[in-house]
Amino acid sequence: MSGRIPKQFIDDLIERTDVVDLIDAKVPLKKAGKNYQACCPFHNEKSPSFSVSPDKQFYHCFGCGAHGNVIGFLMEYEQLEFVEAIEELARLHALEIPREDVKGKSQKYESVSREQKLSDYDLLETATKFFQHQLKHDENSHKVIEYLKSRSLSGEIAQLYGIGYAPDAWDKALKSLSKTPEQQQQLVDLKVLTQNDSGRTYDFFRNRVMFPIRDKRGRVVGFGGRVIDDSMPKYLNSPETRVFHKGRELYGFYQAKIANPKLEKVLIVEGYMDVVSLAQQGINYAVASLGTATTADHMQMLFRATRQVICCYDGDRAGRDAAWRALENALPHLKDGIDLRFSFLPDGEDPDTMVQKEGKESFEQRISQSTPLLSYFYEHFLIDLDITTDAGKSALLSAAKPLIEVVPSDYYKEALMAKLAELIGKQVEKLVGFNRSPIAQVRQKQTELQITPMRRAIAMLLQHPVLAKSVPFIPALSEADLPGFNVLINIQKTILEQPEIKSHVLLERFRESKEYSFLSRLFAWEHHITEENLAPEFITTFKFLQDSYLKKRLEQLEIKGKTNQLDKDEWKEYSALLMALKK
Repeated sequence: MSGRIPKQFIDDLIERTDVVDLIDAKVPLKKAGKNYQACCPFHNEKSPSFSVSPDKQFYHCFGCGAHGNVIGFLMEYEQLEFVEAIEELARLHALEIPREDVKGKSQKYESVSREQKLSDYDLLETATKFFQHQLKHDENSHKVIEYLKSRSLSGEIAQLYGIGYAPDAWDKALKSLSKTPEQQQQLVDLKVLTQNDSGRTYDFFRNRVMFPIRDKRGRVVGFGGRVIDDSMPKYLNSPETRVFHKGRELYGFYQAKIANPKLEKVLIVEGYMDVVSLAQQGINYAVASLGTATTADHMQMLFRATRQVICCYDGDRAGRDAAWRALENALPHLKDGIDLRFSFLPDGEDPDTMVQKEGKESFEQRISQSTPLLSYFYEHFLIDLDITTDAGKSALLSAAKPLIEVVPSDYYKEALMAKLAELIGKQVEKLVGFNRSPIAQVRQKQTELQITPMRRAIAMLLQHPVLAKSVPFIPALSEADLPGFNVLINIQKTILEQPEIKSHVLLERFRESKEYSFLSRLFAWEHHITEENLAPEFITTFKFLQDSYLKKRLEQLEIKGKTNQLDKDEWKEYSALLMALKK
């Protein structure tokens, strides 16, 4: 078990790391005025629109909209998760990552050290070699090899994916891999071995073809095992361990990246055998989820790595349910430029059997005709809904609209909304804004971003934290019925609690908030206000916002007062507001 990484440590890492140095080491930058620029590493372009600001410690692409700090760059460029990006920064600075308990106090349990993880990876690699050795030398190896040949797999593909064999024995891995009691316990922790209730230790995988599961860095983190007969369960995966989380890993993803340095597309299938059978036919860009639905983490990882993702499932009900779960998990991470498609195979077929029947050319022709997201999204609903009726139209609106609202891509959100309006016979303008907060609507391109007084105040405070002290701190305003005030007050509170916080560190504090994308855009906005005018401008804007709320509240109380509904406290508030607005 590992605790949370302290915010102070993350702040320190960000401050230690210069965004220009970090990016320049991977994408050569050229000086351009006070900033640096390059062709964007996240989309194809001929003239540079990727800008890095040493003052803000922030990068922004005016072409595709990519933006962030040092953590965001590592996550996008290296395709890392948040914690992995923190680990990489800590490694660059030769720092150990501290952990804290859930109360934010000192660590009360042992966290997984970097040395422990390295030892785990080494031991799992050794286990992989053990299983590979058994494939050639076990007494049952000829049966296993014949099975693989019957599935049309060559020795080259078996070697590429590290396929091995777990012997039909209770203790062969135990005796071969555990040299000490400590190592035996480590193998139990990693689920290469297991223990029963009486404390007996034995091999977890027995008489199975073994598929090593590698993470995106190529490290073995777990195994999948398949029987070669009719035994059950047919597939057995490593349980969750300190280095293996099945919801974050995709089988074959590492091999797909190695085979395709510019990974143009990825095909998601359901099983290990599908991946290796497709690779045998020269389709080396397939990946498989590990006995679970395609998760949001899976989709986020793929959208960082490629521009086209094709979900290929069986055409039965289970396959279509799996496809829909994949789509639901993909929607919150769908970006402009991503092509998400769905391909359904005939009943009784899977990619393994299909590619062997059709061959590479026909199979790729099949998936090239896969259904685009926009079409599949509504096909799913229209199977069960009759939209010739008002009830069907209202049901479609109720089911589809909340899903569309979470889509961050401007293009896909607008296209899905336009199709919904067409299907139910409404104007798009009547649908836009339904169940949407003003902050959530700020998903426009930089050139189209409208700067309201509230957004102006938030942007100025984010970029110049020192301004937090120039206006009074009024916590009650966070409850004000004025969109964005809660965000502004929360930022001010964060600054006042840590007065020396730098702007790029401040922005990082809000990474997990729903407003992070909105705040990032405001952080990148150039306000062109001179230094001597910053404080007066911010104070004026803040007072305008405060007065706007007070006037609105006064109007509410006046309306209520006309019907004699004001209580004693509200009369006091009404009088105080009149006095405040006269000053």
